[in-house]
Amino acid sequence: MRNVFAAAIGLSLLLLLSCSPVTDDGGEPEPTGDLHTDSFVMDSHVHVMSRQLLQGLDFGDRYEDGHVDLPRTIEGGVDAMFFSVYTPEAYYPNRHEVKNTLRLVELARQQIEKNNDKIDLALTASDIERINAEGKVAAFLDLEGPFDLDGDLLVLAGLYRMGLRSFQLTAHNFTSNIVDSCCDVSKWVGLNDQGRAVVKEANRLGMIINVAHSSEETIQQTVALSEDPVIYTHGGFRHFVNIPRCISDEAAKAVAAKGGVISIQWGSTFNNPEYFEWKHKGVPIVADISSKLSKHADKTIEEVDAGERAGMPFVFKGTMPDEYWMGADQLAKVVDYGVQLVGEDHIGLGSDFDGGPPLPREIKDISDYPEMTKAFQRLGYSDERIRKILGLNLLRVIREVTEN
Repeated sequence: MRNVFAAAIGLSLLLLLSCSPVTDDGGEPEPTGDLHTDSFVMDSHVHVMSRQLLQGLDFGDRYEDGHVDLPRTIEGGVDAMFFSVYTPEAYYPNRHEVKNTLRLVELARQQIEKNNDKIDLALTASDIERINAEGKVAAFLDLEGPFDLDGDLLVLAGLYRMGLRSFQLTAHNFTSNIVDSCCDVSKWVGLNDQGRAVVKEANRLGMIINVAHSSEETIQQTVALSEDPVIYTHGGFRHFVNIPRCISDEAAKAVAAKGGVISIQWGSTFNNPEYFEWKHKGVPIVADISSKLSKHADKTIEEVDAGERAGMPFVFKGTMPDEYWMGADQLAKVVDYGVQLVGEDHIGLGSDFDGGPPLPREIKDISDYPEMTKAFQRLGYSDERIRKILGLNLLRVIREVTEN
């Protein structure tokens, strides 16, 4: 009987070894993608609809360039995303920001409806779960750039009725008439009275407030004022690249203490100090954005459209020496810094796909999302921790804000 038992063990070990992946050099096996496939994966910042609007594309088609389309999203195992529509600064001088936002939000809805066999609009966390159970990607509408430079509460409420459930408080890098951004002159030392009214209205409506691109004062004041958790959808830590666009340890701790999430953007500019020194010569990315917009002052919206179209897709188009390419493992270490700083319940991922970041060398587009799961596995993270970072932390905040 003992010999039979020993033989059975030997056969089991042989089968196990024959099925285990090994590296070419005989080292540790490469983590499999099974955890990624089995996890809920949500990205808090993916650029959409700019190309569809200005180039007449269909989100359901596969593109030969750029980072994002629906087929590649599905291949990357992404279950849900902040469907982030973006109004850049060129639309501001002639006050085209509201019109551009409205047409992008409406187009997003049209594109979702057109591809409804594979994607659907989510308004709550329960919607996301239902949509995923139906085998579809969940689109959670988010706004980058101003819904209105003056912070008109009726415009915000109108966008809520259109399905918007998350919005960036600042006007991208521009200091608006209600709130200071990270990278422009300070007018309000944070929020003014109307900015505070916007925060309270968002709480009343059940909308998530996104403090990415905000100044230090804006983040701290918003967190203190808001009754709900706020999120920082995409950026790095100043610990690695000390620029105002990245979040300070103090601000990150404040966001986490309120129950929010800090999502790490995937670009070298915010996460790779060697790249930043090489590319930007260590000069902080701060400027008087307002004074640089005069060249757009007399442009029609069609003229602004043409200028934006010429730069598409919004991806990194430069070159860099090999030594400045950041790998997925380095990005995972930035995430780990956040985990050690604020805890595993308050960190997420906000890739900024199609938003211009120089991505890690293993990641060409959204279809390569599993590479980040593998990088977390190589760090020795537990499955539970990885699942939280991949999406469960964001889902928790969405549930708390939209369903309470």
